[in-house]
This record gives sequence, C-alpha cells and structure tokens, in this order.
Amino acid sequence: MSETPDDIAKILGPNEQVQLYIKQKIYHPKINVDSVVITNERIILRHPHALGLKKDYTDFNYQDIANVVLDKGVLRSTVRCTLRLGGDPLALSDLPNDDAQKAYGLIRENLVKYQDPFAAGYAGIPQAPVVHPAQGATICPKCGASVAAGQKFCGSCGAAV
Repeated sequence: MSETPDDIAKILGPNEQVQLYIKQKIYHPKINVDSVVITNERIILRHPHALGLKKDYTDFNYQDIANVVLDKGVLRSTVRCTLRLGGDPLALSDLPNDDAQKAYGLIRENLVKYQDPFAAGYAGIPQAPVVHPAQGATICPKCGASVAAGQKFCGSCGAAV
C-alpha cells in the first residue's frame, strides 16, 4: 500500500477516512497510472491524465453496490462490484492478490454497514412495504394493517380491534 496523495485528501468528506490506497501496477510502460481509493463511505477511482497535470475522479457509494466478487488469479486478481442500477460492473482489475483480498474484505464490510439488511427480504423474496399508521390510527393485531381511528373492525381481515 502506498501513501495516499494530497489531492485525494482534499476531496474527502469530514468523517471520511481512507482505508486502502492501491496504485495499480501496469507491466508495460505507461505515464498515466490509475489508482483506487477505498474509504469508509465510497470507492474512488483516480484517473490522472495530461502527464499528471489533470485528474479525473469517479466515485461509487456503497448504497449503489449490490454485490462484490473476488476473481483470484495466480499472481493478480480482479474485484468486481455489481451496481444496483445496472450497467457494466465496476471492475478493479490486475491488482496484486494481497491488495485485492484487502479490498474485497473492506468493500464487503462496508456493504454490510451501508445497506439495509431487510431490503431484499428473506431468500430474495421482496417484503411488503412497511406502512406506518396515520395520526390517531391503530394497527390490527391479526394482520398488521392500519385501522382508522374510531373503527372497531379491521378493513383488511375483519378482526376486532
């Protein structure tokens, strides 16, 4: 792991901390070297260009990532992040195996922190939306539906309230 560049520190949020900085190694000569920054809030891709005078940044919040997969090779690995909104997956490729395993572990840990644990439901079955009772309404003890104030029976299942 290399020292985090100063330009990355300037774009971080107030409580955001760099957990891993990976400078991607390229075997053939190349002036522009991409790097990956994994923070506690997002993944930042750093793309320097124009001989390092200009830099572009692309970031992915953990709420936008559905899953992460580690494709481990003999010497180099790829970390693929499936995005919720579709499109091409985010692929961090040609990473040394040690860096790829660290990146995979950090991304997996942050996904657990930032995603709603009940968003997918049980075994991939979507859950019914949660409806909070209106002001003065009660909840049916049998089916959980909202019952308007003053009613004695549930409109959904007919149970006495």
